[in-house]
Amino acid sequence: MKKTTFLTTGLAIAAFGLVSWGFKGHRAVATIAQKHLNSNTAYVVSAYLKGEQMEAVSTWADENRDPKTAPWHYINLPLGLSHDAFVKAVQESDNNVYTAILKTEATLKDVNTSADARNEALKYLIHLVGDAHQPMHVSRKEDKGGNTIQLRFEDKGTNLHSLWDSKLIDHEGLSQEDIVKNYDTATPADIKKWQADSPTEWLWESYQITTELYANAKPGQSIDELYYQKYIPVVRRRIDQAGIRLAGELNRLLAGLKVKTVTVPLPQPEAGNSASAATTIPVIKLEEVKNYTGKTVTVSGKVFSSKDIGSMVLVNLGAAFPNQLLTLALKGDAQTLGTQLDGKNVTVTGQVIDYKGKPEIIITDKNLIRF
Repeated sequence: MKKTTFLTTGLAIAAFGLVSWGFKGHRAVATIAQKHLNSNTAYVVSAYLKGEQMEAVSTWADENRDPKTAPWHYINLPLGLSHDAFVKAVQESDNNVYTAILKTEATLKDVNTSADARNEALKYLIHLVGDAHQPMHVSRKEDKGGNTIQLRFEDKGTNLHSLWDSKLIDHEGLSQEDIVKNYDTATPADIKKWQADSPTEWLWESYQITTELYANAKPGQSIDELYYQKYIPVVRRRIDQAGIRLAGELNRLLAGLKVKTVTVPLPQPEAGNSASAATTIPVIKLEEVKNYTGKTVTVSGKVFSSKDIGSMVLVNLGAAFPNQLLTLALKGDAQTLGTQLDGKNVTVTGQVIDYKGKPEIIITDKNLIRF
């Protein structure tokens, strides 16, 4: 792609300071996306991620820094562009968050891509869609995405970039679970509109916000409660949009795909558990679990109900009792999870048994459940 004379991706070393949304924000984006995947997409995603949950890999791209892909996390543009000039600049650019999203999506669509390449591309895409919605990742080279604009917040030194990465989110004092509950508020109309927008438009939205933030930011400024109250709804909306759009991209990219068998690395088993740390097992759809009696599988699904009966906790996936597609019988160490799983999407690896005509997996090691 041709580069414009005024567009730059910046130096790779500068990107190491750009960590969008922080831990909480990226996990929220991935968790919201997971909730809006269709069943086949959720199955394929689980296979491509080798049994890992989307939220667990959402910060992988920040934790595994590579100078070659450092510029993928952001795009630098001058202020004052019209929409048409912005679109032209972005589409003629190279080696930034926009082109990285296109590249990872192309990798996922390529039927000849290796399992490892798909795994890496998906982990990048989960992260980069979040990056595209963090306004300060569509910013200026001269201040390193707001990193050199020093501010004060909660009587501590910070900078404009860090403020939007995590400080505003942390100020809410919400747990990870409550963040998702409070942020995932999109209506059906919102979902339809947001998923129809292109990555260029995602970036344009961030650019418009950044333009306002730069206009109002003064070096040394103390960020007060009024600023927080004004912009926390913007943070919430951007994270919700990122999650909804990530789900839309994955539902589109992975539509109709089928996955047979993948190598799934299981957690190191606890003492007394004979499961191997890594084995080749099928990753299956929840609807197919009844066909795998006697076999060890990895399967994902939403928890609709649970019941503590004393000796174990019964967790129902796919529907509430008695219409569940799979029951998890949590015993021993796994029983401590109790009813924490209600309403969550979980991935579990274990042997399928038949209990009174219904498929069931008995879990004694809580590490074999990812959520």
